[in-house]
Amino acid sequence: MDDYRYLGHSGLKISPLTLGTMMFGGVTDEAVSRRIIESARDHGINSIDTADVYNAGQSEVVVGKAIKAQRDYWVLATKLANRAGSGPNQGGLSRKWIIEQVDHSLRRLGTDYIDILYFHRAIFGVRLDEPVRAVGDLIRQGKIRYFGISNFRGWRIAEVCRIADMLGVERPIASQPLYNIVTRQAEVEELPAAAHYGLGVISYSPLARGVLTGKYRTDSVPQGDSRAGRADKRLLETEWRPQSLEVAEKIRSYIQKRGISIADFAVAWVLGNRLVTSTIAGPRTEEQWAGYLQGRKVSLTKEDEEFIDTLVAPGHASTPGFSDPGHPVEGRVVRA
Repeated sequence: MDDYRYLGHSGLKISPLTLGTMMFGGVTDEAVSRRIIESARDHGINSIDTADVYNAGQSEVVVGKAIKAQRDYWVLATKLANRAGSGPNQGGLSRKWIIEQVDHSLRRLGTDYIDILYFHRAIFGVRLDEPVRAVGDLIRQGKIRYFGISNFRGWRIAEVCRIADMLGVERPIASQPLYNIVTRQAEVEELPAAAHYGLGVISYSPLARGVLTGKYRTDSVPQGDSRAGRADKRLLETEWRPQSLEVAEKIRSYIQKRGISIADFAVAWVLGNRLVTSTIAGPRTEEQWAGYLQGRKVSLTKEDEEFIDTLVAPGHASTPGFSDPGHPVEGRVVRA
């Protein structure tokens, strides 16, 4: 049985590992996806995460079919905001799109309710009262139980909570930031803001999109079936950095006599932060899933924490000046 934890200020309990399904219905076929989901259930995992855009909606289809017989056991989360069509309103956080896409997700998932609906990303220049009001209506209709935010900076977390209070809508219960050993910027604002405003944290990419598994080396070409070998766009513009590969190699040397893998260590490091409720394990294969299960059993020492701080300073990324182009910095607006 897992050490279930309350998610933020809610009465909802989730497992320290959340099963991420971004690969399901795509490079991970339905049969393998179903076996991974069944294994997660057998190991006490009760939190599962998908999104409307994962494999053009096929992830939701595969997940919905796999959990249908035990739907009420699962805390099912999906997300919206990224573009999911060619029309000008097929994406974003308008009331129109939120209501439409929740209905689409419910249909693909084959369920009549979503436990957590996330705003997948910030939409710059758009007021936040409209989406908060829309999710409040959806909660009252019973289509969603709770909502959360993903990739929101600290000030937006605060603003969403302020608006929710003003509108009489329950505050979001979860924040989903990028957080791992080589990308620690969430420690500056996102994690403290979530804690202050009563949001639990379900972080993503604890293995830095595979960089912290140790399968990549600075002196060799990536295997063709890996994300780097497939030239995965998000990996190449975020975690595929020489400094991060060097950090992984230093961790390998540090733990070589411990009988654990780099991935075990990396997952344990994320879960060792008390501000993190759960972290998303997003396997492509059953072997990768088995590795995530092992990582939740590892405990780190004070010396381990100090060692990581020598590799990547708290609040920073492994690469000085790194900024994710998918979620750009907003504070420089050049005068015309």
